[in-house]
Order: sequence, then C-alpha cells, then structure tokens
Amino acid sequence: MSRSRLRVEWRASVSLVGTVLRYLSVPLAFPLAVALVYQRDVLVFVATIVLVVGLGFALEGLDPDPDLGPREGFLMVALTWLAVALVGTIPYLVAGDGTVAQPVNALFESMSGFTTTGATVMGDISFDTHSRAIMMWRQLTQWLGGMGIVVLAVAILPELSVGGAQLMDAEAPGPGIEKLTPRIAETARVLWLAYVGITALEVVLLYGLNVAGMAPNMTFYNAVAHGLTTMPTGGFSPEADSIGAFSAAVQWVVVPFMVVAGTNFALVWRAVNGSPGRLARDTEFRAYLGVMGVVTALLAGLLFTNGATGLDVGAFVPGDVEEALRHATFQVVSLVTTTGYATSDFAGWSEASKYVLLFTMFVGGSGGSTGGAVKIIRWVVVVKAIRRELFTTVHPEAVSPVRLAGRVVDERAIRGIFAFTLLYFVLFFVGTVFVVVDAGRTGYSIDVLEAMSATASTLGNVGPGFGSLGPFGSYLEFSPVSKLFMVFLMWVGRLEVLPVLVLFTGAYWRS
Repeated sequence: MSRSRLRVEWRASVSLVGTVLRYLSVPLAFPLAVALVYQRDVLVFVATIVLVVGLGFALEGLDPDPDLGPREGFLMVALTWLAVALVGTIPYLVAGDGTVAQPVNALFESMSGFTTTGATVMGDISFDTHSRAIMMWRQLTQWLGGMGIVVLAVAILPELSVGGAQLMDAEAPGPGIEKLTPRIAETARVLWLAYVGITALEVVLLYGLNVAGMAPNMTFYNAVAHGLTTMPTGGFSPEADSIGAFSAAVQWVVVPFMVVAGTNFALVWRAVNGSPGRLARDTEFRAYLGVMGVVTALLAGLLFTNGATGLDVGAFVPGDVEEALRHATFQVVSLVTTTGYATSDFAGWSEASKYVLLFTMFVGGSGGSTGGAVKIIRWVVVVKAIRRELFTTVHPEAVSPVRLAGRVVDERAIRGIFAFTLLYFVLFFVGTVFVVVDAGRTGYSIDVLEAMSATASTLGNVGPGFGSLGPFGSYLEFSPVSKLFMVFLMWVGRLEVLPVLVLFTGAYWRS
C-alpha cells in the first residue's frame, strides 16, 4: 500500500493512544498502594508504571500535534483497546506467578479484563499463588473497561475534547450514548461520576453486610474487589467460587446493581435527577425488565421442579422456593447483563436449564450501558421491523414506520441494526466451527454446546460457558491458537464489531 494513496493519518491515532497509555499510570497507583499495604509485588507495579509511561511518551512523539478525523477516530479507539490489553499483561508477566505468567494467557486475561468479559485462564484463583495487588489489578482492569477507556479519556484529557463525540460513538457504536450536557467532555464526566457513585454505594452496602454479621467473608478487600467488577458487568472475582462463596444476603444485594449496570446510564442519570417516570416510559427498559422477568420465571420453575447440583457450592434440591428463585434470578440477571458472576455451577443443571441460559447470552443489556452481547434496543427494533414487514405483506400500500417512544426510527438505522445482528451471528457460527476444529486438532475434548458457549461468551463479553468453561472452570485448556482467536472475539465484541472489522477493509485506508 503506497504512502501516496493512504487516507488515514495513522500517526495521529497512535500518538493519542500514547497519551491514553501515559495516563493509565494513574490508576496503576491503586494496585501499587495495595502492594505496599500487603508488602508483596511492589516492584512489579513500579516497573509497570515506568514501562507504561515510557511507552506512552514514545508513542506520543510520533505526532506532537495530532489532528483527529473520523477515520483516525476509528483507528484510535480500536488501537487503544488493543494497546491497553497488551500493557495490561505487564503485571502478570513481571510477577511471573501461575498460569498467567505465560504471554498468551496473560493477554487473554488482560483482554478479558478490559473488555469486561470475565472469562479466565487463571488456573489457581487464590492468594497463595497471586498477590492481593495482582488480583486487585485484575479487578481494576474491568472497572476501567466498563464505562470505556476512551470515554474516560474524553472526560479528562483536553486534547480529546475536540472530536470527543465521534470517539465515544466509535467506542460504543450502537444506539445508546445520549448527550446529557452541551459539551461532550462534560457528558463523559457525568457518566463517569454516576459510575463512580454507584460503585461506591455497592462497596458500602457489601461491607455493611460484613459489619452486620450477615457476610463474614465479605471483607473490605472483597467488597472493593466486587464493587469494581459489578458495575462494569465484568464478573471477575478474587474468590474461586465467585459470588457463590458468599451468603444469600450478598447475592440478593448484588442483583439490583447488575440490573442498574445493564441499564442505559443516561436513563439512570435522568431518573436520579428528578425524572424517575422516564424509566416506566422507556420502551427499551420495559423490554429489558420483561425479558429478565419471563426467563427468570421459566428457569426458577425448572430449578424448583428438577433441582440442580453445583460443584462445591450452590447444590440444592427440588422444592426450595427461595433457593430456586435466588439462583434463577441471579444467573439470569448475570448473563443477560453479561456480568458473568455465578452462585452455582450450572454445569450440573438440567439440559433445558442450560439452553435457557444459552439464550440469555445473546440478549445483552441496554444501549448506553456497560453490558455486552447484541443489546435489548436492537432486539426491540428487529421485532418491530419484522412485525412491520408482516403487516405490509398483507397491506402493501400501507406506510408503517418503526417507532420507538413515539419517534420514527430512521430506515438507515434499521438497516444498520439488521447488518450488525447478521454479522454478529455469522461471527458466532464461524467462531464455533473454528473452536471445534482447533480443539479436534489439538485433541482437546469439547462438545458443540461448550464450543457454542465459548464463542457466545467471548464475542458477547459474557464470561462463563458450559462444561469445563463453567463459572468455576476456566478456558486454560484451549490451545494458544484458540485463545488468541478468543482474544480477537473479545476485542471485536467490546467495540460492537464494525469499528474493528472496518479496519480490515481496503476502502477504509484508500478510498
């Protein structure tokens, strides 16, 4: 590709990626503080900060005065997510503990963290193998990735305030980010303020259960760790048994925070600031609660009737209403919002229950939330568009626009939603075939349902799958090739497919 034909100022994009990396050294001070408190892995985070700052300055030097256009915005956002995942491996590699000391595993764990997927290759989740500072860094990667690395950068970096709207659109290209204030940088700050506030509230409530004697093992460390991964719908936990390691009271407290995390943050902000009626009037929010309610009722009925067996935790027998309702509610909310927490290993649940859970992996949270997958707003538009097509088949002369909240949805937006949904499922089916074929090549035993769940979980940033990939299992046994492919799926899924795939087209670079 000749330089004269290149239509993308890639140096400007890479320079701004360097700026973001340089400022990533600030949140790295948090696990460094944890390392100082517990006197382990202090030099790991000192070295990481030095390396990240040095790399940031080096990349910034490529273009001292970057000019960001629409194409450069796409490139900058895609490269930022790839770059933060790469530098996120440094603490794992420098510490050299456990399975994440291997480069491919470290990249998988880091990408899973920043994209809030929650899938893990950490073979031993314990403080015997990993320091509390490393485990807190693992939690923090999800919190940073939840609201969005670029949204945070727009909020705090003046050099990104110009063009900030297009950067935020590129980071979350689906329907959702609503401009709350006249200035886009102020909107980004408002979103992050809400995010920080709700996270802090959850930490206080979780630790309050410990103080009240209702959750003895919900220490302050655990309260902070789980607060950092609930709101980004991430699902990492320093406990090998996830939320199943805690009391029923903790499980019930976490549920509403997952629901909020999967709700459009602009809608939450407006509801808190004097317009609570907007929640009841919002079509997407009603659909979001409706889907979770119906699926929860169905799953609770299956568990109440058949019971289930969890590994180590969560085993229960038919007939226990509270347990069936709690496990069903928690697991449905966790997977619909793509959080990935678990109270029971659903590998021991009935086949019907597992297929119900597989369905939830494709639902997703609301647009403008931290949830992944297809997202409720797209499903609402798809259903309305299909109903419109059925109606116009019978009444070909009728003019029947698709409406949301009384407003007509642009036909171009409808085509875009159908294109995204089709491309999403194409990637899902191709990914499933790839995983099955590569597993066969390496002799790794995996059935089709497990392969489907692995692809759906990584592409949709959900986290756990079925079988050995369950909430108390890991993706460790996959080959390096499959792990790198899943890293790609997590990257593509977090940016909602198009902003990454467009970089692989000749038209993006030349036309």
